Amino acid sequence: MPAEPVREWLLDDAQPSIRYRTLVELDGRPESDPEVRDAQRLIPKRGWAADLLAERSPEGWWVSGESFYRPKYTATDWKLLALSELGLSRRVPAIRESCEYWMTATAAKNGGVGASSSGNPHHCVAGNMARALIRFGYGEDPRVHRTLEWIAESADPKGGWSCFGSGRTLDSWEGLSALAACPPSQRSASMQRAVELGAEFFLDRELDRQGARYAPWYRFHFPVHYYYDVLVGLEILLALGYADDPRLKGAIALVRSKRRSDGRWNLDAVHPDVEGAIARWFAGHPSQRPTPFALENVGAPSRMITFRALKVLAQVDGVS
Repeated sequence: MPAEPVREWLLDDAQPSIRYRTLVELDGRPESDPEVRDAQRLIPKRGWAADLLAERSPEGWWVSGESFYRPKYTATDWKLLALSELGLSRRVPAIRESCEYWMTATAAKNGGVGASSSGNPHHCVAGNMARALIRFGYGEDPRVHRTLEWIAESADPKGGWSCFGSGRTLDSWEGLSALAACPPSQRSASMQRAVELGAEFFLDRELDRQGARYAPWYRFHFPVHYYYDVLVGLEILLALGYADDPRLKGAIALVRSKRRSDGRWNLDAVHPDVEGAIARWFAGHPSQRPTPFALENVGAPSRMITFRALKVLAQVDGVS
């Protein structure tokens, strides 16, 4: 467990989302615990989740009903991805209604979700959606199951994925994250095979070794959206049961090194890809430039990053 001042900071009821996840995922409290139930009840009423839900239209979308995806990162897709990290479920009517809008807006020709205008699924959108929908409680929905099957079918035969068909990359992490969110008992043989090959692809590269050192991968950020960093990679591989793999040592050391002297971690970035080819592309396409939204202040101690980092350390050695 974290030191008591850090633990009390995470349990502050001003942010019931983090309080709930700390009680359940760090303290190991059951869902039936009265404190857990109280924290969960407050999530849609106070703090980050309440603020995001207050921006939602009565029809279930954010910003515009004409596009679930744009503008980045304020439209429906991005807000629901953030909300899926905050301990909410489909039992909350607003979440259920917005998820139905989301799945309808992205219905794929194959029966899944996460489709582009062509009707075909897109890896990043479909993977993110499947992961979020499972967290919201849609794991047994046939639309989600079909999406998971498509993710497995679309994997590279050697393991891993590509968002744009330009070769496998660590940045294409969303499919593996969706499969990690799916309980092993619900994975088909093809899903499990994609998990094993995909995990090996990431482990073989030690979560950060693919080409020249890419600085954004070392900036811990939230909301995650579709951006990869080493903490994201660790969360996925640990959820899949690879805590003992020695190829994670470098990534785990990075997490430890970024811990502040007071036991917390900073939010390094909101939109981490602010350099290189992506920055140059946005400079040439200003109308496509995203509008970041943040729940916490960059460069300051972050409850979300601290919670996630502590959970990773607890998983790898039981000592945080």
